[in-house]
Amino acid sequence: MTLAGFLLLLLTAVCMAVANVLMKNGIAQAGGFSPSISALFSLLGQPRFVAGFLLSGVAALMWFRILATQKLSTCYPLFVSLTYLLITVGAFYFLHEKISGQKLLGLAILIVGITTVARG
Repeated sequence: MTLAGFLLLLLTAVCMAVANVLMKNGIAQAGGFSPSISALFSLLGQPRFVAGFLLSGVAALMWFRILATQKLSTCYPLFVSLTYLLITVGAFYFLHEKISGQKLLGLAILIVGITTVARG
């Protein structure tokens, strides 16, 4: 993977993580979600949800570029791992979710895996 490819992948993962935290917050502000038209309109009235939804679209466009220029067998595991790591950190800081010792150990293993895959 090229340095430019990795940086784009990292930016894509950051955008996706921020998008998920924003959408989660917007759903909470809307009082939850159930699969109905009224619930959908309620979400569309939540600026954080809308911003997160649009940001996930931007991340998808960046992901298409990554797919066009990088090896899928390298970029997909990196993207999933980085996104998982960033969402967990974002949920801890911005949504005040607890992180168990077991999850911290898993995140440390992920960081080792990310480093290994990125170098290979």
